[in-house]
Amino acid sequence: MPISAATGLAPRLAWLLRWPLPALLSWAGSWAVYLLLRPWQATLAMAGAVLLGLALALPHGPRWRRLMVAGGFPLSLLLSSPGLSLPGWGWLAALALLVLAYPRRAWQDAPLFPTPHAALQDLPARIALRPDALVLDAGCGVGDGLRALRRAYPAARIHGVEWSRPWAWLAALRCPWATVRRGDMWAEDWSGFALVYLFQRPESMPRAWAKACQEMHAGSILVSLDFAIPGVAPYAQLQAGSARRLWVYQLPARP
Repeated sequence: MPISAATGLAPRLAWLLRWPLPALLSWAGSWAVYLLLRPWQATLAMAGAVLLGLALALPHGPRWRRLMVAGGFPLSLLLSSPGLSLPGWGWLAALALLVLAYPRRAWQDAPLFPTPHAALQDLPARIALRPDALVLDAGCGVGDGLRALRRAYPAARIHGVEWSRPWAWLAALRCPWATVRRGDMWAEDWSGFALVYLFQRPESMPRAWAKACQEMHAGSILVSLDFAIPGVAPYAQLQAGSARRLWVYQLPARP
């Protein structure tokens, strides 16, 4: 294939790598192996499908993605067993709830991973905010990050934005003292916030830093749980429990 043709083909196939399509293709591959081998030997078919799932899970960087890819086939096989078999309407109802909770536009962001209770407890010792400071949880899910922010900064004015309508509604119900909006965190204006908190995914961090540098004022704070911004030196690194880390970045003065 000519180089020019290969270069033009690459963007057209890039959507195959967009999550969650890799997981769906991996699950389909495991099921194909299982159905192909089952007529000869059921145990061999199951082992082959599980091993394929494990192999396809290894290239994924984030641990939660590896778990989803590797565990998709065994879980679906368990749910399809005679004793636990769901009726057709049950699968449709589950799919409808999944689409409602995770609309297509939200696939590029992180799934629902709650912020641990004490993840931000050491943040005020390094980052002091004035009592009426505006704080944003970008992608607030069901409100666990909002609660952690309130424990850290009880006098701050806390906001949350979440694209999933059910999650935004639940976050607003759980956090009546916060201002929660259903919306796109990437379209939200960050310019008025003294601190923006993220618990996203590694691929999102360069985009978040670019947005912060474009919109937030010098001296404002961007906080990320677990995931660092590649190539950017943090203002501080804090332990957020035994296995988590909090990355704190201070916005520089604009040129």
